[in-house]
Amino acid sequence: MALEAVRDQPRAVELLRRALDGGRVAHAYAFVGPAGAGRMTTARAFAAALLDEPALPAPGRSGSSGPHPDLHVIVPTPPESNPRGARAIRIGAIRELERQASLRPARGGRRVFIVDEAERMTGEAPQAFLKFLEEPPPGTVVVLVLPGVRAVPATVISRCQIVRFRPRGGERTAALVAEALALLQAARAEGAPALFRRTDRLDRDRAEALIDGCWLLCRDLLLTRAGASAALLSDAGRADELTAEAGRWSDDRLLVGIATCRHARATLINNLTPRLTVEMVVGRLLAPAA
Repeated sequence: MALEAVRDQPRAVELLRRALDGGRVAHAYAFVGPAGAGRMTTARAFAAALLDEPALPAPGRSGSSGPHPDLHVIVPTPPESNPRGARAIRIGAIRELERQASLRPARGGRRVFIVDEAERMTGEAPQAFLKFLEEPPPGTVVVLVLPGVRAVPATVISRCQIVRFRPRGGERTAALVAEALALLQAARAEGAPALFRRTDRLDRDRAEALIDGCWLLCRDLLLTRAGASAALLSDAGRADELTAEAGRWSDDRLLVGIATCRHARATLINNLTPRLTVEMVVGRLLAPAA
Protein backbone atom coordinates (compact mmCIF):
# COMPACT_ATOMS: atom_id res chain seq x y z
CA MET A 1 0.00 0.00 0.00
CA ALA A 2 1.22 3.51 -0.83
CA LEU A 3 1.42 6.00 2.02
CA GLU A 4 -1.27 8.20 0.46
CA ALA A 5 -3.68 5.24 0.42
CA VAL A 6 -3.74 4.98 4.23
CA ARG A 7 -7.28 5.72 5.37
CA ASP A 8 -8.51 7.98 8.17
CA GLN A 9 -5.11 9.20 9.39
CA PRO A 10 -4.42 12.35 7.30
CA ARG A 11 -2.25 14.08 9.88
CA ALA A 12 0.00 11.06 10.39
CA VAL A 13 0.37 10.63 6.64
CA GLU A 14 1.08 14.32 6.15
CA LEU A 15 3.81 14.34 8.82
CA LEU A 16 5.53 11.34 7.25
CA ARG A 17 5.17 12.68 3.71
CA ARG A 18 6.73 16.00 4.74
CA ALA A 19 9.68 14.15 6.27
CA LEU A 20 10.18 12.14 3.08
CA ASP A 21 9.79 15.09 0.72
CA GLY A 22 12.02 17.33 2.80
CA GLY A 23 14.74 14.74 3.35
CA ARG A 24 14.31 15.05 7.11
CA VAL A 25 13.60 11.44 8.04
CA ALA A 26 14.27 10.76 11.72
CA HIS A 27 16.20 7.69 12.81
CA ALA A 28 13.35 6.54 15.08
CA TYR A 29 9.57 6.95 15.09
CA ALA A 30 6.88 5.94 17.57
CA PHE A 31 3.53 5.22 15.92
CA VAL A 32 1.19 5.71 18.88
CA GLY A 33 -2.50 4.88 18.90
CA PRO A 34 -5.13 2.23 19.57
CA ALA A 35 -5.39 -1.14 17.90
CA GLY A 36 -7.22 -0.91 14.58
CA ALA A 37 -6.04 2.63 13.85
CA GLY A 38 -3.79 1.53 11.00
CA ARG A 39 -0.40 1.81 12.70
CA MET A 40 1.12 -1.30 11.09
CA THR A 41 -0.43 -0.55 7.71
CA THR A 42 1.10 2.91 7.83
CA ALA A 43 4.44 1.52 9.04
CA ARG A 44 4.61 -0.83 6.05
CA ALA A 45 3.64 1.97 3.66
CA PHE A 46 6.26 4.26 5.19
CA ALA A 47 8.84 1.49 4.89
CA ALA A 48 7.96 1.05 1.22
CA ALA A 49 8.54 4.75 0.63
CA LEU A 50 11.82 4.70 2.56
CA LEU A 51 13.03 1.69 0.57
CA ASP A 52 11.82 3.17 -2.74
CA GLU A 53 9.44 0.28 -3.34
CA PRO A 54 5.95 0.75 -4.82
CA ALA A 55 4.45 -1.48 -2.12
CA LEU A 56 5.36 -4.21 0.32
CA PRO A 57 3.27 -7.28 1.10
CA ALA A 58 2.18 -7.79 4.67
CA PRO A 59 4.83 -9.67 6.68
CA GLY A 60 4.11 -12.85 8.54
CA ARG A 61 3.31 -12.66 12.23
CA SER A 62 5.41 -15.57 13.45
CA GLY A 63 8.94 -14.27 13.00
CA SER A 64 11.15 -11.24 12.50
CA SER A 65 11.94 -11.50 8.80
CA GLY A 66 10.29 -9.01 6.49
CA PRO A 67 9.08 -9.15 2.86
CA HIS A 68 12.12 -7.11 1.69
CA PRO A 69 15.80 -7.79 2.50
CA ASP A 70 16.17 -4.32 4.05
CA LEU A 71 12.93 -4.47 6.05
CA HIS A 72 12.90 -6.32 9.35
CA VAL A 73 9.75 -6.76 11.42
CA ILE A 74 10.16 -7.66 15.09
CA VAL A 75 7.10 -9.12 16.81
CA PRO A 76 6.56 -10.60 20.28
CA THR A 77 7.06 -14.35 20.41
CA PRO A 78 6.61 -17.00 23.12
CA PRO A 79 9.67 -18.54 24.82
CA GLU A 80 11.43 -21.20 22.74
CA SER A 81 10.93 -23.64 25.62
CA ASN A 82 7.18 -22.98 25.85
CA PRO A 83 5.29 -22.27 22.61
CA ARG A 84 2.18 -21.47 24.65
CA GLY A 85 3.95 -19.05 26.97
CA ALA A 86 3.56 -15.29 27.13
CA ARG A 87 4.60 -13.45 24.00
CA ALA A 88 7.34 -10.87 24.52
CA ILE A 89 10.23 -9.11 22.78
CA ARG A 90 13.27 -10.40 24.59
CA ILE A 91 16.91 -9.44 24.63
CA GLY A 92 17.71 -11.95 21.87
CA ALA A 93 15.42 -10.13 19.41
CA ILE A 94 17.12 -6.82 20.17
CA ARG A 95 20.57 -8.37 19.72
CA GLU A 96 19.45 -9.69 16.33
CA LEU A 97 18.13 -6.24 15.43
CA GLU A 98 21.55 -4.78 16.29
CA ARG A 99 23.29 -7.40 14.17
CA GLN A 100 21.06 -6.78 11.17
CA ALA A 101 21.46 -3.01 11.51
CA SER A 102 25.25 -3.37 11.43
CA LEU A 103 25.12 -4.92 7.94
CA ARG A 104 25.14 -2.93 4.71
CA PRO A 105 21.72 -2.52 3.07
CA ALA A 106 21.10 -5.16 0.41
CA ARG A 107 19.48 -2.91 -2.19
CA GLY A 108 19.57 0.76 -1.28
CA GLY A 109 20.80 3.18 1.32
CA ARG A 110 18.52 2.27 4.22
CA ARG A 111 17.47 -0.50 6.54
CA VAL A 112 14.05 -0.23 8.17
CA PHE A 113 13.05 -1.98 11.41
CA ILE A 114 9.43 -2.16 12.57
CA VAL A 115 8.96 -3.23 16.19
CA ASP A 116 5.32 -4.25 16.59
CA GLU A 117 3.82 -4.23 20.11
CA ALA A 118 7.03 -2.62 21.32
CA GLU A 119 5.51 -2.31 24.80
CA ARG A 120 6.15 -6.06 25.17
CA MET A 121 9.92 -5.58 25.48
CA THR A 122 10.89 -7.29 28.73
CA GLY A 123 13.92 -7.85 30.95
CA GLU A 124 17.06 -6.32 29.51
CA ALA A 125 15.48 -5.59 26.12
CA PRO A 126 14.37 -1.95 26.77
CA GLN A 127 17.82 -0.92 28.02
CA ALA A 128 19.57 -2.64 25.13
CA PHE A 129 17.18 -1.00 22.69
CA LEU A 130 17.85 2.40 24.27
CA LYS A 131 21.58 1.96 23.72
CA PHE A 132 20.89 1.06 20.11
CA LEU A 133 18.80 4.23 19.63
CA GLU A 134 21.54 6.40 21.12
CA GLU A 135 23.96 5.52 18.31
CA PRO A 136 22.08 3.87 15.43
CA PRO A 137 24.07 2.92 12.31
CA PRO A 138 23.76 5.39 9.40
CA GLY A 139 20.76 4.81 7.18
CA THR A 140 18.79 3.01 9.90
CA VAL A 141 15.14 3.89 10.50
CA VAL A 142 13.23 2.27 13.37
CA VAL A 143 9.45 2.39 13.83
CA LEU A 144 7.95 1.42 17.18
CA VAL A 145 4.26 0.51 17.19
CA LEU A 146 2.79 1.41 20.57
CA PRO A 147 -0.61 1.91 22.25
CA GLY A 148 0.60 4.99 24.20
CA VAL A 149 3.66 7.11 24.88
CA ARG A 150 3.96 5.69 28.40
CA ALA A 151 4.07 2.10 27.18
CA VAL A 152 7.88 2.17 27.02
CA PRO A 153 10.42 3.98 29.23
CA ALA A 154 10.53 7.76 28.79
CA THR A 155 14.20 7.50 27.81
CA VAL A 156 13.18 5.42 24.78
CA ILE A 157 10.21 7.52 23.66
CA SER A 158 12.24 10.73 23.99
CA ARG A 159 14.51 9.54 21.18
CA CYS A 160 11.61 8.98 18.79
CA GLN A 161 9.55 11.24 16.57
CA ILE A 162 6.00 10.66 17.80
CA VAL A 163 3.30 10.07 15.18
CA ARG A 164 -0.17 9.83 16.70
CA PHE A 165 -3.00 7.72 15.31
CA ARG A 166 -6.61 8.43 16.21
CA PRO A 167 -9.36 5.83 16.64
CA ARG A 168 -11.35 5.29 13.50
CA GLY A 169 -15.05 5.90 13.55
CA GLY A 170 -17.57 8.62 12.74
CA GLU A 171 -18.92 9.00 16.29
CA ARG A 172 -15.60 10.22 17.65
CA THR A 173 -15.18 12.67 14.76
CA ALA A 174 -18.65 14.09 15.35
CA ALA A 175 -17.87 14.48 19.06
CA LEU A 176 -14.64 16.35 18.30
CA VAL A 177 -16.43 18.79 16.00
CA ALA A 178 -19.22 19.35 18.51
CA GLU A 179 -16.72 20.09 21.28
CA ALA A 180 -14.73 22.48 19.09
CA LEU A 181 -17.89 24.33 18.04
CA ALA A 182 -19.02 24.64 21.66
CA LEU A 183 -15.61 25.98 22.66
CA LEU A 184 -15.63 28.61 19.89
CA GLN A 185 -19.20 29.67 20.66
CA ALA A 186 -18.50 29.98 24.39
CA ALA A 187 -15.34 32.00 23.79
CA ARG A 188 -17.17 34.23 21.33
CA ALA A 189 -20.08 34.86 23.71
CA GLU A 190 -18.21 35.16 27.01
CA GLY A 191 -14.67 36.05 25.99
CA ALA A 192 -11.42 34.96 27.56
CA PRO A 193 -12.89 33.78 30.92
CA ALA A 194 -14.90 31.06 29.18
CA LEU A 195 -11.86 29.97 27.21
CA PHE A 196 -9.68 29.86 30.33
CA ARG A 197 -12.27 27.78 32.21
CA ARG A 198 -12.53 25.22 29.43
CA THR A 199 -8.78 24.86 28.96
CA ASP A 200 -7.82 24.66 32.63
CA ARG A 201 -5.61 21.63 33.39
CA LEU A 202 -5.46 20.66 29.74
CA ASP A 203 -3.06 17.79 28.99
CA ARG A 204 -1.43 17.10 25.63
CA ASP A 205 -3.90 14.43 24.49
CA ARG A 206 -6.89 16.68 25.19
CA ALA A 207 -5.16 19.61 23.48
CA GLU A 208 -4.57 17.52 20.38
CA ALA A 209 -8.21 16.40 20.39
CA LEU A 210 -9.46 19.99 20.61
CA ILE A 211 -7.18 21.15 17.81
CA ASP A 212 -8.26 18.21 15.66
CA GLY A 213 -11.86 19.20 16.38
CA CYS A 214 -11.17 22.77 15.24
CA TRP A 215 -9.50 21.42 12.11
CA LEU A 216 -12.49 19.19 11.30
CA LEU A 217 -14.91 22.01 12.11
CA CYS A 218 -13.21 24.28 9.57
CA ARG A 219 -13.48 21.49 7.03
CA ASP A 220 -17.19 21.04 7.72
CA LEU A 221 -17.78 24.78 7.45
CA LEU A 222 -16.02 24.86 4.09
CA LEU A 223 -18.18 22.01 2.86
CA THR A 224 -21.29 23.77 4.13
CA ARG A 225 -20.37 27.02 2.39
CA ALA A 226 -19.81 25.04 -0.83
CA GLY A 227 -23.31 23.60 -0.61
CA ALA A 228 -22.16 20.03 -0.02
CA SER A 229 -24.58 17.35 1.07
CA ALA A 230 -25.09 16.98 4.81
CA ALA A 231 -23.99 13.35 4.42
CA LEU A 232 -20.42 14.59 3.87
CA LEU A 233 -20.30 16.39 7.21
CA SER A 234 -18.88 14.91 10.38
CA ASP A 235 -22.40 14.91 11.87
CA ALA A 236 -25.30 15.26 9.46
CA GLY A 237 -27.60 16.01 12.40
CA ARG A 238 -25.80 19.32 12.98
CA ALA A 239 -26.20 20.54 9.41
CA ASP A 240 -28.49 23.46 10.39
CA GLU A 241 -26.19 24.58 13.21
CA LEU A 242 -23.17 24.40 10.91
CA THR A 243 -25.01 26.38 8.24
CA ALA A 244 -25.66 29.17 10.74
CA GLU A 245 -22.02 29.13 11.86
CA ALA A 246 -20.71 29.07 8.29
CA GLY A 247 -22.37 32.43 7.66
CA ARG A 248 -19.84 34.03 10.01
CA TRP A 249 -16.87 32.90 7.92
CA SER A 250 -15.33 33.39 4.51
CA ASP A 251 -13.61 30.63 2.58
CA ASP A 252 -10.26 32.40 2.90
CA ARG A 253 -10.53 32.68 6.68
CA LEU A 254 -11.46 29.01 6.99
CA LEU A 255 -8.39 28.06 4.95
CA VAL A 256 -6.31 30.22 7.29
CA GLY A 257 -7.96 28.42 10.20
CA ILE A 258 -6.97 25.02 8.81
CA ALA A 259 -3.39 26.24 8.36
CA THR A 260 -3.42 27.50 11.96
CA CYS A 261 -4.51 24.08 13.21
CA ARG A 262 -1.80 22.36 11.18
CA HIS A 263 0.83 24.67 12.65
CA ALA A 264 -0.52 24.12 16.16
CA ARG A 265 -0.31 20.35 15.77
CA ALA A 266 3.34 20.69 14.76
CA THR A 267 4.10 22.88 17.79
CA LEU A 268 2.53 20.30 20.10
CA ILE A 269 4.83 17.65 18.66
CA ASN A 270 7.70 19.94 19.65
CA ASN A 271 6.37 20.13 23.22
CA LEU A 272 4.85 23.62 23.32
CA THR A 273 2.49 24.11 26.29
CA PRO A 274 -0.84 22.39 25.42
CA ARG A 275 -3.08 25.03 27.01
CA LEU A 276 -1.25 27.92 25.35
CA THR A 277 -1.48 26.16 21.98
CA VAL A 278 -5.26 25.66 22.22
CA GLU A 279 -5.83 29.24 23.36
CA MET A 280 -3.73 30.50 20.45
CA VAL A 281 -5.79 28.46 17.97
CA VAL A 282 -9.14 29.62 19.34
CA GLY A 283 -7.96 33.22 19.47
CA ARG A 284 -6.84 33.18 15.86
CA LEU A 285 -10.00 31.44 14.68
CA LEU A 286 -12.26 33.95 16.41
CA ALA A 287 -10.33 37.07 15.44
CA PRO A 288 -11.37 37.02 11.76
CA ALA A 289 -14.76 35.40 12.33
CA ALA A 290 -16.17 37.74 14.95
